[in-house]
Amino acid sequence: MTHDALVAGLLAGQVAAMARAVSVVENGRPGFERLLAAIHPRIGRARRIGLTGPPGAGKSTITERLVAAYRAQGLRVAVVAVDPTSPFTGGALLGDRIRMESIALDPGVFIRSMATRGSLGGLATTTREVCDVLDAAGFDRILVETVGVGQSELDVTRMADTTVLALVPESGDGIQALKSGVMEAADVFV
Repeated sequence: MTHDALVAGLLAGQVAAMARAVSVVENGRPGFERLLAAIHPRIGRARRIGLTGPPGAGKSTITERLVAAYRAQGLRVAVVAVDPTSPFTGGALLGDRIRMESIALDPGVFIRSMATRGSLGGLATTTREVCDVLDAAGFDRILVETVGVGQSELDVTRMADTTVLALVPESGDGIQALKSGVMEAADVFV
């Protein structure tokens, strides 16, 4: 597929072009900078919502429920689910999407899993740029689900319009809640 055909397909919301454009950007393939420059005038319309929290706190469940609510409003939704890369094998189980069965086949939903590939901070290195691609494709909402994080992983707050922090019961006392980090950067606590 030529660069012009890829950009045209992406801007028209064609699923194959979206998937290919995301792969080009995610993997830093030749032409990714040209692609990002071509779509730049079309970004900034989608609302970006970051979902973060410790492992097992319910991020995927919250994501699935938010998507269902947005779809009930007729909005098109993209989900970028970031999973950790093993420091031992270099592989990643891109499993967050498995938990989202009820939305996976909806034609108004696009789900893309990404591995951190060793990046710290809860996101992959190119998560922001992948969101730009999905924004240009015309999605109304882009949900970014981070890997399970601790107190200091704040990358999602820098690229999301709204940050949702999922917490587990008994995750600390009052002093813990006062500590700096993701607790003071979140907009919504669940």
